[in-house]
Amino acid sequence: MFDPKTNKFPYPMDTGEHYLKVKKNNGLVFDTKYPYVDNSKKMKRGQWWMRVLLNTIVFPLDRIRLGLRIKGRENLKKYKDVIDKGVISVSNHIHMWDYITTMRVVRPNKPYVLVWDKNVRGENSKIIRLTRGIPVPTEDPAASKEYLRQVIKLITEDHGWLHIYAEGTMWEFYAPIRPFKRGASYIALKCDRPIIPIAYSYRKPNWIRRVIFRQIACITATIGEPVYKDESLTGKAQEMDLTRRVHAKVCELAGIKPEENIYDAIYNDSKRIDYYTDTYGVGYKGSH
Repeated sequence: MFDPKTNKFPYPMDTGEHYLKVKKNNGLVFDTKYPYVDNSKKMKRGQWWMRVLLNTIVFPLDRIRLGLRIKGRENLKKYKDVIDKGVISVSNHIHMWDYITTMRVVRPNKPYVLVWDKNVRGENSKIIRLTRGIPVPTEDPAASKEYLRQVIKLITEDHGWLHIYAEGTMWEFYAPIRPFKRGASYIALKCDRPIIPIAYSYRKPNWIRRVIFRQIACITATIGEPVYKDESLTGKAQEMDLTRRVHAKVCELAGIKPEENIYDAIYNDSKRIDYYTDTYGVGYKGSH
């Protein structure tokens, strides 16, 4: 695995913290009346036109811009019966365009994605909603309960696909797999569905991309096989076990041995490890 080891981005100390600044606030209120999964005719019409735009212009541009390669698409066909019943996928979050990439990677499936609520209030609000972004409410327990109800219905009754960035935030071109929050496993267990791991990893760009276009790295997306719950466990133990095993799979798909990844599998106020300089006395053992 190629590691860009870039210092271009201000990675925060907390591995689950955002560093992007959202300048706009359109005043949207995420309460119990908000359509987190919007099935209105107007929204469906807008999503259809957005899909046309994605397929004709954005997906080809995404492939060119990122030098995208896709591995493991055979798993979409192999596990079609599983996917058709509703499924959750999880990946690391490493680029502004990686959700567009995920939509391209898993097509013809049309995934929804959980999104930082501030992004849905921000300058890209309409685009995010038209690409099936679902804001996660953080300020109202009743709204959180309603959001969860709609998401569970999406998966169990509508047999939809939900994508979750288990690291919680985007760190561009960051190679180690950060700790996962347990929300994806919680939803998977509530829905009694498996989790499909997807990993984003990097390749060294050629001379033209590196020198002329100043590209930090080319990106490879790899789709894994579904990960199921351990039937012998229950409650929190089952949730934590599923989180650990999905994290390990994403590490493997990214070309990192799970035991050599520098972070624990489960988020616990986890702090950034500056493996570039061994600030914490811990070196990154993966191949660079």
